[in-house]
Amino acid sequence: MQKNIVTLALVAATISLARITGAAEAANDEGAIRALEVQQQEAWNHHDAKAYAALFTEDGDCVNVVGWWWKGRAEIEKKLTDAYVYVFSESVLKIGEVTVRFLEPNSAVVHVRWTMTGARTPQGIPTPQQGIQTQLVQKQNGKW
Repeated sequence: MQKNIVTLALVAATISLARITGAAEAANDEGAIRALEVQQQEAWNHHDAKAYAALFTEDGDCVNVVGWWWKGRAEIEKKLTDAYVYVFSESVLKIGEVTVRFLEPNSAVVHVRWTMTGARTPQGIPTPQQGIQTQLVQKQNGKW
């Protein structure tokens, strides 16, 4: 009987340790995702299209604040390079609230509140000042 109690205690300790380890890993991953959002803000505010596009997977898509749909990292970089010439040349992005919901250990849906000042849109297109991004982020090769 005492051997069974010791075995149960070891099993319970192992399960608890696995939960603690999983929770710590999830917290680390959430921190890495939040750091990714800071990188987004920094790349944008430096008007660095290459750095901003590097945050996307090779086949990633982006629908920007005025509804333009850019497909793939190369197009995101090119279109953003062009947009920084006029539309976003004086823009400043500020990331606000970030919420993370893990779908699997290596993928999460992230909602990001943002504000922007200084954007100049072509006539007839409203100038965005705030919004919420919905992102699907993936962990690849240990990196979000």
